[in-house]
Amino acid sequence: MAATAMRALALAAFLFLAASGVGALPRFAEAPEYRNGEGCQAAVAGAGVCDPGLVHIAMTLDAHYLRGSMAAIYSLLKHASCPESLFFHFLAADGAANGAAPGVGELRSALAASFPSLRFEIYPFRADAVTGLISASVRAALEAPLNYARNYLADLLPKCVPRAIYLDSDVLAVDDVRRLWETRLPAAAVVAAPEYCHANFSRYFTDAFWSDPDLGPRVFAGRRRAPCYFNTGVMVIDLRRWRSGNYRQRIEQWMELQKEKRIYELGSLPPFLLLFAGEVEAVDHRWNQHGLGGDNVLGSCRPLHKGPVSLMHWSGKGKPWDRLDAGRPCPLDHTWKSYDLYIGDGDASQASAPSWASLSSSALPAAVFSW
Repeated sequence: MAATAMRALALAAFLFLAASGVGALPRFAEAPEYRNGEGCQAAVAGAGVCDPGLVHIAMTLDAHYLRGSMAAIYSLLKHASCPESLFFHFLAADGAANGAAPGVGELRSALAASFPSLRFEIYPFRADAVTGLISASVRAALEAPLNYARNYLADLLPKCVPRAIYLDSDVLAVDDVRRLWETRLPAAAVVAAPEYCHANFSRYFTDAFWSDPDLGPRVFAGRRRAPCYFNTGVMVIDLRRWRSGNYRQRIEQWMELQKEKRIYELGSLPPFLLLFAGEVEAVDHRWNQHGLGGDNVLGSCRPLHKGPVSLMHWSGKGKPWDRLDAGRPCPLDHTWKSYDLYIGDGDASQASAPSWASLSSSALPAAVFSW
């Protein structure tokens, strides 16, 4: 089917769903279409998702964070040297299966309407696979089952996909993600991510954890390096090593222990620290300028860390779309706004995404341009 016909069908389906109220999804503009430049590897005919030249990006997808996901996708395509090589793997709770909205079909239509040429697949994630393992956290959003879907990437993605970049929905890329994709993972590493060794690592676990003779420092003994904090919102994961090491089951074992002894306070992060801290392959900090959403309680404004920036991450309670809508944006939220495809009630005439030209160099911190 011709690309224009496919685009028309996707848009018609999305408009029908929006008009009928099914899924109650927000409306989004169609993003500019990006094509490969010279020097990009040609696709292998018939290989599909198994094409060895693809860059695989995994994200969760739901209605609450869909506005953030759309902006993240747009930014990744905009800055990719070979955008047609990006393949997106979305993990979504199928609302149609449990009586909630929206379902996978509605999400698929929304994506296809805004990104007609996007190469992607959506994998339904069963909340009951993890619901019984989740313990109370410091913020209700951290208890959502979909927040734990990253643990199941290796089970859900096709076996021919060797690795994936996992990204949270509240990120914005300002660099070519292929540079992150090409991170070398030595034989001893399963996960690559920026590390933050200046952070107080002990505070991510309770006194009960550190005082237990079978836990505490003993858990991290014998690792390649001293354990350091890393943020699970940006990770390169070797899916084959993940499967062979049974890491999903090992994460679940820590979650079961958490239900018994309360050894940490945050949601899905601590089990990753328990398994991988000290074993992570370190990535340059430019790939996760995190914490822009403030802490988990107040969500106050925070500036960028010193140094160059390739990816901005609004981790924490404050999300840029919420603060913009409330009329209380932080300075960096205006950078995010330049990738926002959302069409508000008063913007019915909007037909396309904001152009990059509208985002002047004065709108971004100088560090962003320190390539």
